[in-house]
Amino acid sequence: MLAAALSLSLVSGVVMPAAAADPGFVQWINNFESVAAKNGISRQIYRAAFAGIDEPDPEVIRKARFQPEFQDKVWDYIDNRVNEDSVAEGQMMRQKWAPWLDRIEKRFGVPRDVLLAIWSMETNYGAALTRDGVMMSLPRSLATLAYADKKRAKFAREQLLAALKIAQQGHVAPQNLTSSWAGAMGHTQFIPTSYLAYATDMDGDGHDNIWGSVPDALATAANLLKRNGWQPGRSWGYEVEVPAKYRGGKLEREAMTVGRWAELGFRRANGRPFPSGGERANLIRPAGDNGPAFLMTKNFFVLKNYNNADKYALGVGLLADRIGGYQGLVNDWPRGYIPLSSAERQELQQRLAGHGLYDGKIDGKIGSGSKTAIMALQARFGMPQDGNASKALLDALRRN
Repeated sequence: MLAAALSLSLVSGVVMPAAAADPGFVQWINNFESVAAKNGISRQIYRAAFAGIDEPDPEVIRKARFQPEFQDKVWDYIDNRVNEDSVAEGQMMRQKWAPWLDRIEKRFGVPRDVLLAIWSMETNYGAALTRDGVMMSLPRSLATLAYADKKRAKFAREQLLAALKIAQQGHVAPQNLTSSWAGAMGHTQFIPTSYLAYATDMDGDGHDNIWGSVPDALATAANLLKRNGWQPGRSWGYEVEVPAKYRGGKLEREAMTVGRWAELGFRRANGRPFPSGGERANLIRPAGDNGPAFLMTKNFFVLKNYNNADKYALGVGLLADRIGGYQGLVNDWPRGYIPLSSAERQELQQRLAGHGLYDGKIDGKIGSGSKTAIMALQARFGMPQDGNASKALLDALRRN
């Protein structure tokens, strides 16, 4: 936390830093204390939450400008989240937490593999909550958004008040309020208002602890999905083959029964029959005519209550299927290049680091830092600077 060591003093009943790094931000914090008080937040909780915070978090501002769900190509987004590593780890967690998953599945009717996929997508099975993870100070993050991001200011103020209420209720100490850049908390990344609505004490210890209790976190996710209409025993969707006459965007996002889609000539890509002709589904083609096509059922749209992005819900569905032992996509994405395995992507990052082009994590996830390094290397090699983690690029690196 930047400038956390600056001393605080009380002046006319407000907290003032000895030397404010951003006086406007400190003034915002002081002014918001009265708003918090009107919402039942004690002075002690408020000041403990903001102790040592005197300037916005620049990383929050950076992340607010780049959200991969809406900017990454669909195959980049999926490749980073649905791969050999995430599937293998999910299957290990499936065994490790099997007794709790049995109880959660029985109580809420949400498949364990969907919950495991959400856990993976949100915090890499909790790895992001560790010392080397990416969790931030929730009060600082939300205050930053409220202060510096007009588009998200109302949201941030609402979530900050809810987070302070959570601390006041004793579920977490105010100084331990950690979150993502946008205020999402715990193993399954709940924003504070959603926590207040859905938090579940699954392990029976008297606390809704999504930070430290995996059963509580997974049950809270299941509770959200159930209460938003999850249909037990039904899929999130089906990969399909689109008849030639319906290519070119025809029927895109049209809602009909699965039986009606079958009458129009749509078939499951894996050759199996549709299990239910009566449920309604929408046709979605995330990469157009040349990529996989899907009939998405209600459960797909229930998943979007977690994150309102098609890529996110698709990622959860595909990863859940793979964790459960089902095959992946029948039709591949129209990447235009041969992709790398998880191990090969890590090798690529290591080699980029060896060339002095990359200083991020060696995790096989090709984010903005990796893409920047890739483009710099492609420029050196006289290759098109597309930022793609391709087999051709890795082969060129190996030769050099």
